[in-house]
Amino acid sequence: MPRIEWIRALASPYLRGYRARAASHGNLHGWWLEAPRSSRQARWGFFLGYLVAEEEFAYLAPQPPECLVFAYVAPVGQPLHCRLVKTPGSLLRKTFEYIRWLTHRPPRFVFHDDQLAVMTRHLSMREWPREKYEHLSRNFFIETCCWLVRSGLVRRLLEESASAGESRPSSRASGKSVARRVKSFHAAANR
Repeated sequence: MPRIEWIRALASPYLRGYRARAASHGNLHGWWLEAPRSSRQARWGFFLGYLVAEEEFAYLAPQPPECLVFAYVAPVGQPLHCRLVKTPGSLLRKTFEYIRWLTHRPPRFVFHDDQLAVMTRHLSMREWPREKYEHLSRNFFIETCCWLVRSGLVRRLLEESASAGESRPSSRASGKSVARRVKSFHAAANR
């Protein structure tokens, strides 16, 4: 498997305001990029990295090793997941419909409202020469991040995080800083 350190730096201009946490064991090698208000009770954000084994992700019909990017809301089946994913017209469902319309060539995004990887784009690396893994992965990650930004999902999940802070009085001040970061990210994205 290629190194994963560079993925965090690559993702940072696209996913500003998200907290990065390395994943370098099990089936996933890469970075969890969580919204600032995520907690043990509710987490949402993105994963960028590699799927190295099929377990836990068989529903994607993967051909590991794969480049993998997905939006997630956890835990599955809890109120936040139901509101952002399961409900007809939910944020991730509407975003998926829009992003499927935007992306005309494979690999296209897939949607699973009953899994951790809700909105996923993945590509097998089996046919790639090993010396090209990092280069071709960069292209895949950049293109996918661009689609996520263009769809508005990156901004909307940060806004979700900011509104989660506003519902807790003790977090109001930090919620405002998240809202400022969302506005500055949005301004930077529109330059």
